[in-house]
Amino acid sequence: QVQLVESGGGLVQAGGSLRLSCAASGRTFSSYTMGWFRQAPGKEREFVAAISWSDGNTYYADSVKGRFTISRDNAKNTVYLQMNNLKPEDTAVYYCAAGTRAVPRPEEYEYHYWGQGTQVTVSS
Repeated sequence: QVQLVESGGGLVQAGGSLRLSCAASGRTFSSYTMGWFRQAPGKEREFVAAISWSDGNTYYADSVKGRFTISRDNAKNTVYLQMNNLKPEDTAVYYCAAGTRAVPRPEEYEYHYWGQGTQVTVSS
């Protein structure tokens, strides 16, 4: 079992920045990839970014490339999502997830553990 706790969400104006954190605990030795997903009201959950714990390889959704950066601190068992130049369409609940596949993937079914989410609201 892996426990994931997101933090850092909040209200920000368009063009602003937020940094989300995901603290992992428990059976983390079985998790090789961490991902960020988001879900806006009335929409399906969508992939945002993913990173490999070991080599730091990343994968981003086209909608966030150049604006968001995923990173990890292995010593702290924490993954971050730095979000810059935020847009109103970025408004959603953001979830972190852990998977066992070594290569970062965007498919939701690759992730076995999920956090409770943190709300990000971007005003226009």
